[in-house]
Amino acid sequence: MPNLSEILDAFPEIENHRPWPRRLVDAASWRALTELLAEGEISLLGLWGDAGHVHMAVLATEPWSIAVASLACANGKFPSVGRHHAPAIRLERTIHDLFGHEASGAVDKRPWLDHGRWRLRAPLGQQTPPLGQQTPPLGERTTPPAYDFVKNIGEGLHQIPVGPVHAGIIEPGHFRFTANGETIVRLEERLGYVHKGVEGLMAGAPLARAARLAARCSGDSTVACSLAFSRAVEAAMGVEVLAGAVSVRALMAELERLANHIGDIGAICNDAAFALMLAYCSVLRERILRACYTGFGHRLMMDAIVPGGLSVDFGENEAEVIRQLVATVRLAMPQLIELYDDTASLQDRTAGSGVLKRELARRFACGGFVGRGSGRSFDARRDVAYPPYDRLSFDVPVLQEGDVNARVWIRIKEVEQSLGLIEQILTSAPSAGRINAEPRATQACATEGLALVEGFRGDILAWVRVAPDATIERCHLRDPSWFQWPVLEAAIEGNIVADFPLCNKSFNCSYSGHDL
Repeated sequence: MPNLSEILDAFPEIENHRPWPRRLVDAASWRALTELLAEGEISLLGLWGDAGHVHMAVLATEPWSIAVASLACANGKFPSVGRHHAPAIRLERTIHDLFGHEASGAVDKRPWLDHGRWRLRAPLGQQTPPLGQQTPPLGERTTPPAYDFVKNIGEGLHQIPVGPVHAGIIEPGHFRFTANGETIVRLEERLGYVHKGVEGLMAGAPLARAARLAARCSGDSTVACSLAFSRAVEAAMGVEVLAGAVSVRALMAELERLANHIGDIGAICNDAAFALMLAYCSVLRERILRACYTGFGHRLMMDAIVPGGLSVDFGENEAEVIRQLVATVRLAMPQLIELYDDTASLQDRTAGSGVLKRELARRFACGGFVGRGSGRSFDARRDVAYPPYDRLSFDVPVLQEGDVNARVWIRIKEVEQSLGLIEQILTSAPSAGRINAEPRATQACATEGLALVEGFRGDILAWVRVAPDATIERCHLRDPSWFQWPVLEAAIEGNIVADFPLCNKSFNCSYSGHDL
């Protein structure tokens, strides 16, 4: 079997695609790439649609490298990747919903994001019949088609539907459990309820508006999404970001990671009926968010990262606030770790629950605490190093157990690493106020850029095509949850129904980031 380079080097690189190459391949080479994915020789980073084409980003190891392959959809069809490589299945269904391109030989042709309520079928496609066929006008009540859940037949089996409406402020998603008594035999998810049409809204948007849309893909990852989008635009347009802005961006990314990891630790313990840990972690997370507000003008630091640099001022006064925060977190964390580790009833719930097998984590290229808790050692900050992480010192913790407890410990260890990174950045970062280089159109043709950024959940992929007038022609953002939601279905099998909230929270996949 040919390797990745042998397959792709036969095709010329598309001009003005940076920093990694994109090549227009034929159907045979597309199938060869699919075989490499199926054999585990490479990993899938993304699969998305475009007008008349599909694109696939892949990750090769030893050394880590990224490549993008594009295929023209002859008669609106392309060879299915998901037929041989399961992580691509939902992405193929999404491509059909948004663009109308059909995956030939697909094992699952059910709609994914399209719940039958859109005014247009394949709204991002070429809008020619039958793709442009309209559904009833807005305001007219219709009954959407029933979703065909996988049927499970067996003695003593019963189904438990949960959602899409959940308690509290949890985002909507439907979970269909098949159980034998209290033991879960199968879980099937249905998502797409918070589809916002981000990729459609991006098309034709000026950079400033597009950046705001990117920041709102998933609110808890607003910094990471903004950074991924901005780095992709900067790569496309050849913008060099000043060193001060690069450092402050990383500072914000680590603060976002701190807030989310500490919040998750408390929430997981709460789902194991240990509310005391939630109380302590919530207080600490609140202090982080207040420091972020003081330092960057927004508790989540939304809209602070823009193509070219920053939209906020950051000086010595703001840096001192962050230094005091680091001291507070360093003082509190040992006590929280001891409380978690010494509570036998808590360990009884988390250890051995929701085990994600190492092979499945590798096959789905799971990132973040989900992958690293199951033995997959990948971190975009280290393995596809981007500034300033290429000059900072940090470790990537990895555990093998793959259970809820392992995912908690990965979070705990990453909190320690983030604190160290923040201290390194504050030691070396210039305090030069607002640091921004406004991107401007410099070429008479469209340019394309790709970025891979490490968010708190894992790696976020951003691909953009920037028009000559510096507007966005096409943008695709891939949240880590695309590859983590499916493996949750496998990890929950054999657990009792009452442990689903605990296992689900230990994954903490994004609904909004997934649903686009």
